[in-house]
Amino acid sequence: MKLQRGALIGVGGCVAQQEKQKILDKVPYVDFVFGPDAIGRLPDIVGRVEQDQVRVVETAWVDSEDYVFPRADPKSSLGRCTEFVTVMKGCDNVCSFCVVPHTRGREVSRPFTEVLNEVAALTTVGVREVTLVGQNVNSYLGGVSFAQLLLRCAQVPGIERVRFTTSHPHDLSDELIDAFRVEPKLMPHFHLPVQSGSLPVLKRMKRDYTIEDYLERLGRLREARPGIAVTTDIIVGFPGETEEDFEKTWELCRQVEYDGQFAFVYSPRPRTVAGIKEAEWGVVPHEVKVKRLERLNALQKQVSLKVMSQHVGQSVEVLVEGPSRTNPDRRFGRTPHNRVVNFDGDAPIGAMVTVHIEAASQSALGGRQLAVRSLPTLPIPELRAAEESCVVA
Repeated sequence: MKLQRGALIGVGGCVAQQEKQKILDKVPYVDFVFGPDAIGRLPDIVGRVEQDQVRVVETAWVDSEDYVFPRADPKSSLGRCTEFVTVMKGCDNVCSFCVVPHTRGREVSRPFTEVLNEVAALTTVGVREVTLVGQNVNSYLGGVSFAQLLLRCAQVPGIERVRFTTSHPHDLSDELIDAFRVEPKLMPHFHLPVQSGSLPVLKRMKRDYTIEDYLERLGRLREARPGIAVTTDIIVGFPGETEEDFEKTWELCRQVEYDGQFAFVYSPRPRTVAGIKEAEWGVVPHEVKVKRLERLNALQKQVSLKVMSQHVGQSVEVLVEGPSRTNPDRRFGRTPHNRVVNFDGDAPIGAMVTVHIEAASQSALGGRQLAVRSLPTLPIPELRAAEESCVVA
């Protein structure tokens, strides 16, 4: 397939940053390897591979003080109503299973004025929703607190929805919880990775909270924004995880009733504490990991279907993102709670639509368009003038 299409194959990310040339040595059909800090140089990397017919490794370390944050180009966002905006990188938490601190470095935050300028520029081409991203985004320190950054983004003219990902439980502050209480444009969805329901496992993971801490903060968040959708990350089969440990994770998920979860079987990452100590802590057999994951996924399917089915017969607000991915004759968008909706209608991208929900599965809702609230989009020739006028002091 690679030869037939003349395709190039690249490997990027944190493990690529760590393994470097080893990936090319192990996999002869990979053309290039690049680390997270090299994403901005990807066109140059591809050009070198094509022009010089060489395999490339681009994993040079960029010191935090020299790091240049990627900036979304409004022109490349034409035709989109939702975009990601990078606000920080790196992580100061050294979880025993994670390579991010070793490959992305210490936390460094982008100045809040740069973030607001980028958000304002994106609105000039019709972007109505922004998602602020970083490895541990709610530890942001770019001149204002993360809660203040969210509130300021919500005040940018043209922005209708503000989201963020991803978070560490110990940074779920009172101020951040209060932001959900007072700002309706801050969408009612929070991704809060718990990783395990067992305290001994959490300690080996070097996660600095107890399940009681986690549930207390989650309870205050749900009190501040009733009905908020909560999703999480789970690692199954972490070294030393017993059947009792897993049962505590299963029970936590049953109790919390997450809207969704990203659950994975544990696999060691090079030169992490968990990878080094896996034999000492206790290797969980692969077949045991898989059975536990299947149990957890079965529970989540039941919970997700229950949550989604509650919308049948109700009307929800949807931001239209384009044609449905399952049926191009339908439209696709998301609710404030980040739930996927496929519906019959003709609303344009970027419109806010009221949709009557007629069907639900564990992963999506289905319905028909009732009313449309279109939002103004500037003509393309006005883009440059609009960008120049939206600078935030």
